[in-house]
Amino acid sequence: MLPGTIPHRAETLQVLRLIGSEPILMLTGDDEGYGSRWTLSGQQVQPAIARYLMESGFVAEIGQTEFGARKLALTASGNQFREKGLSWWSGLSLIQKIRVTLFG
Repeated sequence: MLPGTIPHRAETLQVLRLIGSEPILMLTGDDEGYGSRWTLSGQQVQPAIARYLMESGFVAEIGQTEFGARKLALTASGNQFREKGLSWWSGLSLIQKIRVTLFG
């Protein structure tokens, strides 16, 4: 995993952990100037993380909710990326984990 390419690595890994149990919801913007929003377990996912996961092919649309929100779930490559991330995180020392959490 290259440190410069993954936005907010600790937070991205947290999103990957959570997305295994439920999809990300993408709420599209409207004409009033609001952009798309992404949520997971009721919490907002940072746009940089959501876009990174989408543009990298780690998540794909699996359908829509009854309210029109798009549901995004991990792809096969997303599952591999998640497993590599969890392995990488478990190999870090406490100090390294703190650095990654604080400084990206």
